[in-house]
Amino acid sequence: MGFPPRTCACFVLVLGILLTFSCNLALGEDAVVDQAVDARIGLQPLDWVLIAMYAISTIGLGVYFGSKQKSTSEYFVGGGDINPVLIGVSLFATLLSTISYLSHPGEAAGKGPVLLASLLGYPLVYVIIAYGLLPLYMRQRVTSAYELLEENLGLSTRLLGAVMFLALRLVWMTLLVYLAAKAMTIMMGVQNTKFVVLGFETSAIPLIVLATGIVSVIYTTLGGLRAVVITDLMQTILLFGGALLVVITVSWSLGGFGWFPREWHPNWDTQPIISFDPKTRITVVGSIMSMLCWYICTAGGDQTVVQRYMATTDLRAARRAVAVQLTVGVTVGITLTLVGFALLRYFEVYSADLPAGLDLKKNADDLFPRYIAYHLPMGISGLVVAAMFAAAMSSIDSGVNSVTAVVMTDFLDRFGLQPKTEKGHIRVARALALTVGLTVVLGSTFMGYIPGNITAMTNKTVNLLTAPIFALFFFALFVPRVSTVSAWIGTWLGVFTAAMIAFSGPLVYWLHVAWKVDPATFNVEIIERINPATGTEFYTCEDPISFQWIGPVSLLASVLSGWLLSFVFPRRKARE
Repeated sequence: MGFPPRTCACFVLVLGILLTFSCNLALGEDAVVDQAVDARIGLQPLDWVLIAMYAISTIGLGVYFGSKQKSTSEYFVGGGDINPVLIGVSLFATLLSTISYLSHPGEAAGKGPVLLASLLGYPLVYVIIAYGLLPLYMRQRVTSAYELLEENLGLSTRLLGAVMFLALRLVWMTLLVYLAAKAMTIMMGVQNTKFVVLGFETSAIPLIVLATGIVSVIYTTLGGLRAVVITDLMQTILLFGGALLVVITVSWSLGGFGWFPREWHPNWDTQPIISFDPKTRITVVGSIMSMLCWYICTAGGDQTVVQRYMATTDLRAARRAVAVQLTVGVTVGITLTLVGFALLRYFEVYSADLPAGLDLKKNADDLFPRYIAYHLPMGISGLVVAAMFAAAMSSIDSGVNSVTAVVMTDFLDRFGLQPKTEKGHIRVARALALTVGLTVVLGSTFMGYIPGNITAMTNKTVNLLTAPIFALFFFALFVPRVSTVSAWIGTWLGVFTAAMIAFSGPLVYWLHVAWKVDPATFNVEIIERINPATGTEFYTCEDPISFQWIGPVSLLASVLSGWLLSFVFPRRKARE
């Protein structure tokens, strides 16, 4: 009889930590304290050993849980009895892991701390989700959230929601794995290195994406939702622990907490409470509204989230999971913002450690991965990189599992194309999971063309369809008069609105090239960018409308237009 998988995973983590501190003690106190000069180039052998141990442990979990699966219910929703604390942590890891880990420190160091203001809206988020949405969703135990759309708005609306979700999640996963790979090239010291694979020259980003995708797809394909939830817990522990280690080592190096800002730093943008200029990148009010919109729309229309609600036993457990998710989000969000403050001060003091051309403002997203690779003690770097690796995998594993559930439930099963046996169901589900994972790996190459820093890039992709998808659920569950035609038109108007805001800069550049429209008409200028994945140059324009308005404005466009059209095309039941 073997050891339980969670015991084995914990043993691997504890062993890694013991190896780390043993080696650092052997190297002497200076290896930990003196961060000003570090001759290391990227990760060391011990770091790679720790990363490999983590990858092997996650694959082992997938194999273990895969051997116990007897049905697709177990594969997709874990049998419906998973601990709500695990579900809450998994919700956090799935939705925010890579984004938080990469964007928060860079945003805090290079732009300012106003994103923290969004945390003020978390109590309202909890009330709306726990008492407004969950009672409706938990009454109907479904494998796919989009089953809820068919009853009131018909099969075509169900399929529309499912297709939009598939597009959203595939783009989401490709972006997150791309961002993680980009950061890891800095940690490994290969961001400017070219490799030749099968006769083609490439950067390190596609190769790292491939390695990350292989590990995450293997354990997700084999283990289903239980393996995903357990590994999400491990990944969150590593993520939070890695951030704490950075704060501790910087504080040690600088002799205390003097790095904490006591006034507005010259490196930061102007971030007002409110602004009537749509070009203003971030405001306090805009941050809170954007966060509220994203959380509520994701909770109400994203299969990745709804699937986890269905993995709990009842409404009370689902509410507890949401509370855990938001609590972890607040804790990690504050910690990662502190990481950004600490790194800004550290590299101001030790500016000689920065390579030529790296600017504390323009390249703020690179400070965190660079510090991990070049300024953390050997071994600790490996643990933090494992956290980065984990953050990418937590997004891939959950996305692959939920996308597979939608394809199986809303397409194959719905149209009678399902296998005849449960074993056949599981085999098809695993084959689909593998296919989705490969699609994500291949699609990541194109993410370098999305303009902006990490925060802007993620908002321009994840908000593109999030609000319009939720609008379908809002119509189906809360507005009885909205018909299928009204819902379709309203949803597509929301998508159009989101795209116009998200890519307003490239749109202005297209107008300049095609119709000779002066970008100054929109109060912007032409700028040059380089795709990190391919090294190619391209031109675009600054965004005349901030990304923070994508979600709120597209949701308003969807709901308002759908409701107004319902007076022209009312739902049949409403007419009767």
